[in-house]
Amino acid sequence: MTGFINALPGAVSQGLIWGIMAIGVYITYKILDIADLTVDGSFCTGGAVFAVLFSGGVSLPAALLAAVLAGMAAGLVTGLLHTLCGIPAILAGILTQLSLWSINMAIMSMKASVAISITNPEVLEKLLVSLRFVQDVAKGTRPFYRHPIFVVGLFTVLIALLYWFFGTELGCSLRATGSNERMSRAQGINTDFNKVLGLMVSNGMVALSGALLAQYNGANEINVGRGAIVIGLAAVIIGDVLLGKVFRNFALKLVSVSIGAIIYYIVMQAVLAMGLNPNYLKALSALVVAVFLSIPYWKGKYFHASVKAGGADVSAEAEATIGGDRNA
Repeated sequence: MTGFINALPGAVSQGLIWGIMAIGVYITYKILDIADLTVDGSFCTGGAVFAVLFSGGVSLPAALLAAVLAGMAAGLVTGLLHTLCGIPAILAGILTQLSLWSINMAIMSMKASVAISITNPEVLEKLLVSLRFVQDVAKGTRPFYRHPIFVVGLFTVLIALLYWFFGTELGCSLRATGSNERMSRAQGINTDFNKVLGLMVSNGMVALSGALLAQYNGANEINVGRGAIVIGLAAVIIGDVLLGKVFRNFALKLVSVSIGAIIYYIVMQAVLAMGLNPNYLKALSALVVAVFLSIPYWKGKYFHASVKAGGADVSAEAEATIGGDRNA
């Protein structure tokens, strides 16, 4: 139990980092109504671009920007495959994801991983987030505002930017495209452009999350993004199931996605603390997603069954009453 409590700050930090990725998944899955599998590749792309550039002496802001642009380029490819080539969105995402594995290897000079020299104090101080910062703050050797929870929490300003963007004419047209593509096209909206734009914004955020995780771990590995779509969907679904009835505002829905990611990682940490083999985490992630996907279905089915049963009882009682009145 003590180990789990000590690991909580790290779990919350990772949850916030992955929450940025989950918001990107929310844009495609909930707003555009597209199952985009590009994220498994673009997440690693963001980390690879950042790790290579930052290790090569590029400033941290420039390396982060390059990572975001690389992710947006991946989304652009998926969007063009879908809109210009007529390939279904899910297949377009798979094709881009497959090609990104080779591209990511090329970015990392055909190495399975690229390390960031966190053993160098000068390099470590330049980073925004790091697992070492969690330990240092706990020991009191580093100020609290350098804690990853505080730093990554500042990135939630992206939610305010997204809230503003989706309130603009362009953002509203993008949301309309996801709600009813045919009606949007009838209103003169360029739905193909909106799809490409949405995929670019989504994968840009996914790549940003990958770059932050590379900093946090002190390295980027080629398989770091494998299963990212499952984690993203888990965060979206957990947030929607637990907070959907309370958080109805669009900005609050984005916040619920981040909270969902935090809850997901806390659950994972709790399971690990109970002695589960880490090799089973992927299966556990799939199980968590399946359970939370099933909750709305079973809840609706049970609710409708109760309403129908209640309605039948009322009808039978009313018919009996009417019959009794007639007999009288």
